Amino acid sequence: MSAKYVFVTGGVVSSLGKGIISSSLAKLLQSRNLRVTIQKFDPYLNVDPGTLNPYEHGECFVTEDGAETDLDLGHYERFLNIYTSRANNVTTGKIYRTVIDKERQGAYLGKTVQIIPHITDEIKRRMLLLGKSGQYDVIITEIGGTVGDIESLPFIEAMRQLQWELPDEDCLVIHLTLVPYLSAAKELKSKPTQHSVKLLQQDGVQPDILICRTEHKLSMELRKKLALFCNVRPNAVIESIDADTIYKVPLMMRDEKLDEIVLEKFGLNDTPEPDLEGWKAFLDRLAHPEANITVALVGKYVELQDAYKSILEAFIHAGAANRCKVKVVPIHSEYLTEDNVEEKLAGMDGILIAPGFGERGLEGKIKAVRYAREKGVPFFGICLGMQMAVVEFARNVLGLKDAMSTEVEANTANPVIDLMADQKTTTVKGGTMRLGAYKCQIEEGSLAYRIYGKPLISERHRHRYELNNDYVARLNEAGMRTSGRNPETGLVEIVEIPEHPFFIGVQFHPEYKSTPENPQPIFVAFVKAALEYNKSRQK
Repeated sequence: MSAKYVFVTGGVVSSLGKGIISSSLAKLLQSRNLRVTIQKFDPYLNVDPGTLNPYEHGECFVTEDGAETDLDLGHYERFLNIYTSRANNVTTGKIYRTVIDKERQGAYLGKTVQIIPHITDEIKRRMLLLGKSGQYDVIITEIGGTVGDIESLPFIEAMRQLQWELPDEDCLVIHLTLVPYLSAAKELKSKPTQHSVKLLQQDGVQPDILICRTEHKLSMELRKKLALFCNVRPNAVIESIDADTIYKVPLMMRDEKLDEIVLEKFGLNDTPEPDLEGWKAFLDRLAHPEANITVALVGKYVELQDAYKSILEAFIHAGAANRCKVKVVPIHSEYLTEDNVEEKLAGMDGILIAPGFGERGLEGKIKAVRYAREKGVPFFGICLGMQMAVVEFARNVLGLKDAMSTEVEANTANPVIDLMADQKTTTVKGGTMRLGAYKCQIEEGSLAYRIYGKPLISERHRHRYELNNDYVARLNEAGMRTSGRNPETGLVEIVEIPEHPFFIGVQFHPEYKSTPENPQPIFVAFVKAALEYNKSRQK
């Protein structure tokens, strides 16, 4: 069977949830024993989001092979429970860099390099790349941005060409749009969707399926109106009503028969019925918690929820695994002081110190670590959070009052966190950090070993700085155990305090690998510890 291609575009407004719809369709097709993957084409000129501030673009998700990608790839992995790679995220920056490099090498034989055909040919090549690998039956391609955006035009044009070049039964276009409700008129309005589809049609693309984001149910009359004016079949106008959790969307799309419409177009009507029992079991645990806990997420980008997307999702997975509802309270580390830290953190069942870069908010993170350490509150530090746990311990237990990371104080007398050796000669910022999956050897008898249940693990990284091994012996003697190390470099990956009820910091990013059907072990253990701490406080 030749690979089938689904293209997902968005219209009217951004942030409608193309990634969730793409992931939900992929989940439904995968549950029918089809091999499915999803790729994201982003129209910005950055080569990747690695150098973007989280306020600009939300979380930067890191794949197993070390690609810094759009946060939607996190959704893809969480829904499909399989890894993505650098091939699954393409930006305008990557496209143009490839074409310009070819031009410099003389690949175009004196031709004038143009948007059409050179840029669109490169876009098409990448759109078809995963399909040609033979590993997948269906490739879902999400086009970033909104129809009508100038920067999206080359992607829409490439999609138009593929819609013409591929056999009709191998290509399908889904357009996600908004059907707003006007409370004054007390009705849903179809005009924005009609205009959005007309924009797409002006670019030569006719959608096969309309998915309508809405706060209210779509009447059959409205569906027929949209079908008539947007030139799609009435059964291909699909309602995507707001849900209390994104993980319900696959079941909602199943009720709307989205997968059946897609399979009919592709001529794949003989696939088995979807097996979603594992997914439904997760949703059942999620919907029926037996306890509630409150966890503080101490970070510097808390105003934007998407900045810590994978962490928040990992708490949902771990909460369901513990039959527990986790309320995550964002606390801005920049505004944590000696005077208010107890007031802000009192009543928390656990404290997570989030990753990040730069000086802003570091002292607040250090104060939060000290509070958790001294009060016996379950503690979990990720990347920079782990580093600040080391700084706090060095300052307040070892007595090294000027202990700091050289990221902030290059000439500190006690650089307990220092730049990795292979980073000291790096001048290019983009894509040069320690990225992707690396192995970690865990000491038997440690908290980390009890959590993972095995001596060797693999987790994903995104950092330049590390725990300075010159201080490891002193930290261990004072009660901070370095329980996990990279077996090849000796880099410390995990620290913990055995005398504390639950205190662990990790240099890697465990949140990237958490999924509903395989919740991340540290998050599961942290939530369990927070639950036990909550119960102990109720006595």
